[in-house]
Amino acid sequence: MDYATLLQLLDSTLRLATPLLLACLAGLFSERSGIFDIGLEGKMLAAAMSSGAVAFLTGSVWLGLLAGIGASLIFAAIHGIASITFRGNQLISGVALNFLASGITVLIAQALFGQGGRTPPLEGAARFNPITLPFAESLQGVPLLGPLYFEVISGHSLLVYVALAMVPLSWWVLNRTRFGLRLRAVGENPAAVDTAGVSVVGLRFAAVAITGVLCGLAGAYMATALQAGFGREMTAGRGYIALAALIFAKWRPVAALWACLLFGFFQALALRPDVVQAVVQVKVPVPFLDALPYLLTVIVLAGFIGKAIPPRAGGEPYVKER
Repeated sequence: MDYATLLQLLDSTLRLATPLLLACLAGLFSERSGIFDIGLEGKMLAAAMSSGAVAFLTGSVWLGLLAGIGASLIFAAIHGIASITFRGNQLISGVALNFLASGITVLIAQALFGQGGRTPPLEGAARFNPITLPFAESLQGVPLLGPLYFEVISGHSLLVYVALAMVPLSWWVLNRTRFGLRLRAVGENPAAVDTAGVSVVGLRFAAVAITGVLCGLAGAYMATALQAGFGREMTAGRGYIALAALIFAKWRPVAALWACLLFGFFQALALRPDVVQAVVQVKVPVPFLDALPYLLTVIVLAGFIGKAIPPRAGGEPYVKER
């Protein structure tokens, strides 16, 4: 594999890892507060359909982005009310939202456009277009680093850079702010937080809202940047892969970045079977390459890669003592 092919593979890795990273950080905030959220998939799907539809109807990718975040926030609110207010089973609530999103997105898209549950292709201002970073073209001729900067780092849409910026921002919020410290405490010992006079319900709803915003960004990216429109079941299990990456990263933002890049790398390999065959010198079936990210998900969730200990109060509704 030559250097140019490697750069193309890394470029695809970053693009494919972006929705995983946003969804993984979304799950990080939710689970740090003690709310398990299996519904990341459903939020991303609802956001993808809403952003793709609104971007096509209005011709504005920004309105599409707002619509995607809004749809994801609605699903997040439903999950929050079910699991926080009514103290329902968080896993069942998340799975139910995934089923709801799977059906309602196709139904609405079909009703609006009549194209089998898809939106028409997005063009021009209805999409997030690639951004060329400063000096990318002039530095292209510099050996090694020039092509790396031009091919891998530069040339992505705005939401790719937003996702990367969210990693240090999430670390800072969770570890260096009063809100983050309280959020982490709620996930470990909500009774102690409540005794200190801090609202457990308020913090958990805030975490669920942050989850909705990040999932909205992930879904909007898929429909308006990674692809040119919404397609039926286009998330293809990325919400579950993001949960596996979160467990793999042991609920840490920086480790989540590397975990998502690993999953994105396997997805990129599935798109380049010729590269895999050139490296291993064996013809690898394409379906096996397609299954690699999901096989890694199963391995992580089965606990074969280290022991991951979730927040102690995760998944448990808080009942205030009277």
